Amino acid sequence: MNLRPRRREEPEINLVPMIDVVLVLLIFFMIATSLHHQSELEIRLPEASGKPLPGAVAQLQIDVDAAGRYAVNGRKLDNADSTTLKDALRAAADGRTLPLAISADGKAPHQAVVTVLDVAGQLGIKQLAIATINTTTGAPGFAPPADAPAQNP
Repeated sequence: MNLRPRRREEPEINLVPMIDVVLVLLIFFMIATSLHHQSELEIRLPEASGKPLPGAVAQLQIDVDAAGRYAVNGRKLDNADSTTLKDALRAAADGRTLPLAISADGKAPHQAVVTVLDVAGQLGIKQLAIATINTTTGAPGFAPPADAPAQNP
């Protein structure tokens, strides 16, 4: 009778099946994440460092304050609806085709500025400038319209 204890063999861990499973999971997650596209918009706010428009040009001036109230050429409007704004712009233009300059407060409601743009489009105004602060000098001015010719210094 052999009473000596047998030597136990260490169990072997086979890594090949585990590597196969990990690679299959990796491929699955790579495919699953590439099919999912998140909607993102990268927005860069514009800066104006161009030359201001000449001040002697006749133009319509609309001011929008932080509360969303309008003033056309310095005259405050009684209410802030689009009909009143349209009538005031027609009266100020007096039948002429003048460029429009919008000077809106930085905290003005977006809807107020969009209303001005909508009314300008309804009236057929094609030249538009938006008031900005010049980033290099800190002075107020107007960003030239996109179709304006380049100005020489």
